[in-house]
Amino acid sequence: MPVPESPITGPFTGVVDLFDAVVEVAGEVEAFVHESTRITFAEWGRAADGVATRLAAMGVGRGDVVAVSLPSSIDFAIAYQAALRLGAITSGMNPRLGPAETAHILGRSEPSVVITETDNAGPFPLLSTAELREATGDAPFTARPPVHESDPIAIVWTSGTTGHPKGAVFDHGCLRAMAAAAGPLSAIGDRRLSPLPFAHVGYMTRVWDELAHVITTIICPTPWTAAGALGLIGSERVTVGQGVPAQWQMMLAHPDLATTDLSSLRIVSTGAARVPPELVEAMRDTFRCPVVVRYTSTEACVSTGTALDDPDEVICTTVGTPGSGVEMQLRLDEGRGRPVEVTADGTTEVGTVCLRSRAMMRGYWREPELTAAAIDADGWLLTGDLGFLDAAGNLHLAGRSTEMYIRGGYNVYPIEVENHLGQHPAVDRVAVLGTAAPVLGEIGVAFVVPADPSVPPSLEDLRVWCTEQLASYKAPDALVLVDELPLTAMSKVDKRALAPAAAAAEKEWER
Repeated sequence: MPVPESPITGPFTGVVDLFDAVVEVAGEVEAFVHESTRITFAEWGRAADGVATRLAAMGVGRGDVVAVSLPSSIDFAIAYQAALRLGAITSGMNPRLGPAETAHILGRSEPSVVITETDNAGPFPLLSTAELREATGDAPFTARPPVHESDPIAIVWTSGTTGHPKGAVFDHGCLRAMAAAAGPLSAIGDRRLSPLPFAHVGYMTRVWDELAHVITTIICPTPWTAAGALGLIGSERVTVGQGVPAQWQMMLAHPDLATTDLSSLRIVSTGAARVPPELVEAMRDTFRCPVVVRYTSTEACVSTGTALDDPDEVICTTVGTPGSGVEMQLRLDEGRGRPVEVTADGTTEVGTVCLRSRAMMRGYWREPELTAAAIDADGWLLTGDLGFLDAAGNLHLAGRSTEMYIRGGYNVYPIEVENHLGQHPAVDRVAVLGTAAPVLGEIGVAFVVPADPSVPPSLEDLRVWCTEQLASYKAPDALVLVDELPLTAMSKVDKRALAPAAAAAEKEWER
């Protein structure tokens, strides 16, 4: 059964209706490849029907929550589809979360069942991985409840780097809208590399898109490694390479890159964290295919991206323009004020990025006050990210509002300094934090992984480099050389973990 020539469309009410249509026309196409296991769309559907029967016997029904705490796997995908067949809501939980975060999510979501490899289900009923696999052979579930596009189907939990995790809720309509805004990342019959946890927004809200385009998902083994990702690109003929900046940096530096067959790639994509311009250039030179830079958040689901025909300057320095169906405004006063003004040359001042689309979350699970703080009365999501527009309408990110620091009365946006320092020949990776200081109020501390540890850059080197292109007050005041930058479970630089060292560096600076 070949891949259809065009995406599968129709008046589908929900994900399961679309799934049935895919099985009818492309049931024998591979849906997932994970290590030595392959599963077709038809096999995936049959397995999900069996697990749905088991979950129903455990009391799961329409509107109930099923917590899935599994690594990226075919098991996770089966569990998600099984819950969909019951009209239940899947709460994706990253297994790398700490005990306190896991306990918070379980307590907040109160799942009817927890599907996990461990016994960490708290007081809630447990379905083990072994039982899940056994259940794939149960009689197919047929008593599907009626579906409305506004029915919630997924809870995606934020990383919790600024407090406890919050559950962003998505419904069928969100996933349909996300697929419409997927842009160049989705083409019929793609074989897409999946390097992120399936509990992430990058999987849980992409199911409609992947079904409609009959995409084969190539799952990276857990834990992710550069060698493993490169091996899959070559052996599985991956057409869409995906990864956060830290993952691409590791792949570009890995010796296996020289012997990897990259000819199947039609596009490579990065985002989810600061994207250094020099990384984009290296990706374009190495993979010899278009590079797309994407920007979004858990709550937004889909936001902006660069286009295939964008010039190098746009690819390397911006996150492009809004996707189909996505509205964007930049506003002052943390998104509660007026829109920013456009200058004479067509650019804007820095403001908070505000987004509105059908794809964005419906709200935070059982947290109405936080929902009201994040989404205003007109339906605009206040992302907390700062940015400005160039004359062509491309968005340039300036970092999080919580990361901006004020040095001697001047606003400094760390991402601007990081982008410039990252191009210094002695710098491999860099993160900049503001920290409290006497007289100036705050100063900037640069954490640098040297390109050559035996010849690290000096603070004076980096200050001179900065002041050649940036205002002098943006140059870092203190330098901390590190072997690695700490990463969160989502492979983003963990600036909260660097904060104590930044404060200590200020004390040295003060002396």
